[in-house]
Order: sequence, then structure tokens, then C-alpha cells
Amino acid sequence: MSSDSIGFFALIIMFLTAVKLLTQKISYKLQTFEIWLIAYFLIVFISLCGSTLFALSLKGFLKTFIYIGFYFSTAIYLKDNKSHIPLILGIIAICTAGESIIGCIQSTLHLDEISTWQDTSRLNPEDVLSRVYGTLKPLNPNLFGGYLICGLPAVLGSVFYFLNKKHLKLTLTCTLLSLITIYAILETGCRGAYLAMILELGCVFLLSAKFFWNTYKKIYISIISTTAGLFVTALTFVSALRLRFLSIFAMRGDSSNSFRFNVYQSSIQMFKDNWLLGIGVGNKNFREIYGLYMKTGFDALSAYNIYLETAVESGIFALIAFLGFLITLLTSGIKYILNLNDREQVIFISICVIAIAGVLLHGFVDTIYFRPQLQFIFWSYVAVISALIPQRPSI
Repeated sequence: MSSDSIGFFALIIMFLTAVKLLTQKISYKLQTFEIWLIAYFLIVFISLCGSTLFALSLKGFLKTFIYIGFYFSTAIYLKDNKSHIPLILGIIAICTAGESIIGCIQSTLHLDEISTWQDTSRLNPEDVLSRVYGTLKPLNPNLFGGYLICGLPAVLGSVFYFLNKKHLKLTLTCTLLSLITIYAILETGCRGAYLAMILELGCVFLLSAKFFWNTYKKIYISIISTTAGLFVTALTFVSALRLRFLSIFAMRGDSSNSFRFNVYQSSIQMFKDNWLLGIGVGNKNFREIYGLYMKTGFDALSAYNIYLETAVESGIFALIAFLGFLITLLTSGIKYILNLNDREQVIFISICVIAIAGVLLHGFVDTIYFRPQLQFIFWSYVAVISALIPQRPSI
């Protein structure tokens, strides 16, 4: 779906939630991380009011309003319909697996490159990775990689969900789909997605040890060893993949890395000059102001770092509120996982926490996070956490 269609879908959900709140008596208890989120939203609103490019900032603000409105609408719904959480996570898993299959087909077809963000000046033609991009608009391997990273934990979580239900055939099917998704991520050539995938797989192994270590210790170690071995083998024998992965550490030696460093430097200067309220939220607003700071020949649509982007657009206090939201959210989720023995709920919370952690790590080197395709999945995860973890006293 196009971004406008997704936004229209979210507005319908928000409208129906508003009708529900007006016609039914609903008691909603705010979580600690939701207080941080409201503070972030209010600061963004203040930043909008102080922006020199109000019209452009207003567009960005309305997007933020829709995202957060969608979150609260979903959270309100799930608090009364916890039985639908598997359905929502299942839909995310199915969509991710479907896109992964498309990515694998594109990989076998060796499609023409549509992204110029790959330095091939030091590579032999046979060592150039044919980057896949799925069907997400705009067609972009990095967007596709970020999308798969956001959805991978839901696919992996389905393996444990059906294993817990003792549905062997579905467990094996989901295992195969998980491997396909991992392969598709590798084929995107998105290096930020590579790092995020390593984090997500590591978290899956650590959390699964909570239930499998004592009973299935040997099998558990075998699975970890096999997975690590397959990854090392892929890097060793697939030169295109190995060189793409190692380019992460090339620093200025890789043109894509060098481009990002230049953007970071310009964005930091933008933040220094607008540290209190920022320049106003929105990528169009960013691009207008960035032209005054950019180095010649290094135009950019964003800061390529979601934390730096937040600081530039809405100021230091918005960044503090945003980080406060993320830290309390993840802390609440992790505490719940460690203290709960209900396997099914642990699986649901783990899917959400791991996915959010992966997206946030990817966010250090890209701003794909702000795309609607990721935003609505991200806020669905947050809503699941809000619906399941113990609540604060009423406010």
C-alpha cells in the first residue's frame, strides 16, 4: 500500500476509537513509558509552533500525530481484546514472510541495481551483491532490510508459539520461513540490517535459554553452534556477502560510509544552532534547512540516525523524552519477560522487545524507522507490550 493509503487506514482506526471513547465508559491507565511518549509529543508540538517553516513542519507533525494516535487506538483495543494479540503478530509474520519470499525470487533473478548506495569501485563485477528490494514503495534495499528486521522476530516467534502448542508441522513451516527471511535480509545488502539481525538472533537465543537450557541443553547448544557455523560459512565462501559485510568497518574507505559521516557532521552543526526547539519535525523541513549546512555534493533527505534526526527536528528535550520513552519501554518489557513463567505471554512480549531493539539499532545508521511501513508495525509492538505488562495506578 502507498503511504497515503496506510495513513488513511490509521485515521479510520483513530476515528472508530474516538467513537468508542464517546459512547462507552473506558478506564485507561497510563504506563510509565506512555507518560514519556506524551511528553515527547507535547515537545514536538512546541517545536512546531516555533518553526520558521511552519507549513512544512505541520505536515511532519500531522504524521507524528497519526502514528501516536494509531498507537493509543491499538493499545486501547488490545487491553480489552488480548486474545487478538496472536492474530496481530501473526499478520505481521505472514506479511514479512511473504515479502521475504519475493526477495528470494528477486535474488535468483539477479535484478538490475536500483540503489546507488554501494561502493563498487574496489570490487570485481562478480563480487557485487545484487541487492533485493521487495515490493515496498519507494523501492529501496535499505527500506526492505529495515522492514524485514522489524518483522523477523514475529516470524521467529511463530516458531516458538507453535512449538509451545506442539504443532510440529506448523513449527517446521515457520522455521523454514524464518530461514527464508534471514536469507532475504542478507540479500538486501543493508549493513545496518545485518547488525540488527545479529542482535535479534542473539536475543532470541538468550531468551529461549530461559525455557530450554535445563531440559534441552545439548539440543540448544547444537542449534546455536549450527546457526553460528552457517553464518560464518556464508561470510567465508560467498565473497559478495563477505565484502559487503566487511565494508561496515571500512570507515572513510567506503563511499557510503563517508557520505554518512559528512551528513552526520552537517546535522550536528544544525543541532548546535537549533538545540532548544529544533527546526520542526518532518523530512521535507529537514531537507530545506539542511541545504544551508551540507557539504557540496552531499545532499541528504535525513540525518541517517534517528536519534540525531529527533534532536535536529525537535530539540534536546524531545530527544531526552524520546530516549526516556524507549528506555522505560524496553526496561518494562525485559523485567516482565524475566519474572514471568507463562510461556505464551513471554513469547509475545519477547517478539515485541526484540523487534524494537533491532529497529533501534538499525536506527543508528539509517532513518528508515520513520517510514510508514515500519512505523505502524513498531507501534503495534508497543501496543502489545502496553496491553500485557502490569499497569500503573490510575491517573
